[in-house]
Amino acid sequence: MTTAIIITVCVLILLAYIFDITSAKTKVPSVILLLLMGWLVKQAALTTGLSLPNLNPVLPILGTIGLILIVLEGSLELELNTSKFPLIKKSFAVALLPMLLLAFGTAWAFYFWEGINFRDSLVNAIPLCVISSAIAIPSVRNLTGHQKEFIIYESSLSDILGVIFFNFVVFNTTFGINSVWNFILQLIAIIVISFLSTGALSYLLSKIDHHIKFAPIILLVILIYNISKVYHLPSLVFILIFGLFLGNLDEMKRFKWIKRLKPDVLDREVKKFKEITIEATFVIRALFFLLFGYLIETAEILNLSTLGWAIGIVANIFCLRAILLRFYKMELSPLMFVAPRGLITILLYLSIPASQSMSLVNKSLIIQIVILSALVMMIGLMLEKKKETM
Repeated sequence: MTTAIIITVCVLILLAYIFDITSAKTKVPSVILLLLMGWLVKQAALTTGLSLPNLNPVLPILGTIGLILIVLEGSLELELNTSKFPLIKKSFAVALLPMLLLAFGTAWAFYFWEGINFRDSLVNAIPLCVISSAIAIPSVRNLTGHQKEFIIYESSLSDILGVIFFNFVVFNTTFGINSVWNFILQLIAIIVISFLSTGALSYLLSKIDHHIKFAPIILLVILIYNISKVYHLPSLVFILIFGLFLGNLDEMKRFKWIKRLKPDVLDREVKKFKEITIEATFVIRALFFLLFGYLIETAEILNLSTLGWAIGIVANIFCLRAILLRFYKMELSPLMFVAPRGLITILLYLSIPASQSMSLVNKSLIIQIVILSALVMMIGLMLEKKKETM
C-alpha cells in the first residue's frame, strides 16, 4: 500500500512537471489539469475500493507553505527601482480597487438575497475577490517583460492585500477608529519585524558555511510568518520585504551598512536560494492542487444552485478589471484575462470561522469560480497567441 502511494505521488508530480513545461505552449493552465488529475485519482481509488486516510487537514498546511513560497518566489523576481514606481502604482491600484468593489458588491448581494448580516457576508465574499499568484505568475512566462512584471506585482499584492483585508474583517467585530488604529499598529509592527528579520536572515545566509544552509533559512521564514500570524499581524508583508531585499541587492550596494552583509558573497548565495525556492514552490503547488482535486466531489462541480452565482461573480471580476485597465490606459489583451482564483481563494475559504460561514459560499462555489476564471484566462491567452501568429 505504502509503495503504491509513493509511486502514485511520484508519477503525479512528474506529470505536473510535464504540464508546467507544456502550459506555456498550450496555454492550458496547469491548475485545471492538476485538479482533473487529482479528481481522476479519487475516481480510481473509489473504483478499486482503496481506502485512504482523511487528507482534509493536510490541505491548509500545504496551502500555507505554498502561499509563503509563491509570494517569496514572486518577490525575488521583482526589480525595485525608481523606473518601476509607475508600474507598481498601477498594479497596486488594479489589485486593490476591484477587490474592494467586488467584495462589497458581492457582500451586498449575499446580504440582500440570502439575508446574511453584512459583516459575515463580507467575510465570505473576500476569498472570491483575490487573484491567485500561484496560477497567474506561471501562466504569463511568455508575455512581454512589462506585462509579466505587471502580473507578478499585481497578483503578489492581491494575495497580500486580500489576506490583510480578510483578517481585518474577521478579527474586528466593529469598525471604527479603534479598529483602524489597531490595524495601523499591526502594520507598523510587521514592518519593523520584517526589517529586523530580513537583516538577520540575510546575515545568516552570507555567514553559514555548513553544506546545509538554505533549508534552515526557508524554515525560519515559515516560522516567522506563522508566529506573526498567531498575533494577527499581516505576515505576508514580511515575505514580500524579505524577497524584495534579496532580489534587489544590486540596488542597495550603495548603502554603507549593506557592506557588512558582504553583498558579493550574498548575491551568489541568493541565486542558489532562488533556484531552491522555485523548485520547492513547484512541488508544494502541485501537491496542493492535486490534493484539492482529489477532495473534489463530482456533485460539487455540477451543483446548479451555485453555478449562477459563480458565473455572475466571474463576469463581474473581468468587467471590473477591464474598466480599471482601460482607466489606467493599459492594454486589455491579454492582461484583462489574467485574473484567476486559486490557492489563496481556497486557503481563505478554509480560514472562515465556523460561526461566520454561510451555506451559499461552499466548496461547490469555490471550485466553480476557480475553474471558470482559469478557463477565461486560458481562452484569453490562446486568443492572444493566435493574434501574434497571424
